[in-house]
Amino acid sequence: MDVKKCDTLEELRQEVDKVDDRIVELIALRNAYIKQAAGFKQSVEEIKSDERIDEVMGRVRHKALMLGVSPNMVADIYKKMIDEMVETEIAELRNRGAF
Repeated sequence: MDVKKCDTLEELRQEVDKVDDRIVELIALRNAYIKQAAGFKQSVEEIKSDERIDEVMGRVRHKALMLGVSPNMVADIYKKMIDEMVETEIAELRNRGAF
């Protein structure tokens, strides 16, 4: 992971803003895939798959450790994101009239 050496606080803040923009774009991309996933599922139980959630959480916690970021912070962020995206997926299922 390459981190640009910034010469001023303003430059650093601009770089952080760029990262924030990329994070939001990636969350939006993830959300678009989650909406697609609803098309493959027939029930809320399939959407709320504890097995899949545990798999994702373990993977992102491991990735955080590998990158020197707090796995607890990453897990907290992912828990919130997954909870919200589960609701999005359930709404997609409802809109499709699956139940």
